[in-house]
Amino acid sequence: MSDAVAGEASDPTMHVIPAEECYRLLGTQEIGRLGLNAEHYPLILPVNYALDGTTLVIRTHAGTILGAAEHANVTFEVDDIDRRTRSGWSVLVRGQAEEVGQGHRSEIVARTRAAGVEPWAPGEKGHWLRLITHEISGRRIVPGELPGLDPRGYI
Repeated sequence: MSDAVAGEASDPTMHVIPAEECYRLLGTQEIGRLGLNAEHYPLILPVNYALDGTTLVIRTHAGTILGAAEHANVTFEVDDIDRRTRSGWSVLVRGQAEEVGQGHRSEIVARTRAAGVEPWAPGEKGHWLRLITHEISGRRIVPGELPGLDPRGYI
């Protein structure tokens, strides 16, 4: 159960998520937010993505994301939050983005396309970006226990 004194709520805790678990969590989602500098401002844009090992794959069109991300340092964030329990996790990736094109080996092009990312937004999304991870980190918030409640009764 809990170390909390009977009748007192325990405080929520925050845990660091190891890198391997961060990648596993990334694999459970398909929408994240790409952070980059464009048009003289930092922008944070939702994107569909998939994983190729430890590399993120994003499909986009020839617009803001493609222009600002090419060979740029970017961030990428994914989270999953349960508002009811006030718990959840967040994974942050820092890395370099590059467009996959004719200059890449055919094996990289094939792996990128095979990652299976399917855009939700309408329109032509014929450009592929790979985000090569430089650093990955994650945090998980675990809710405290409420007094008098047996956590085994809640799934």
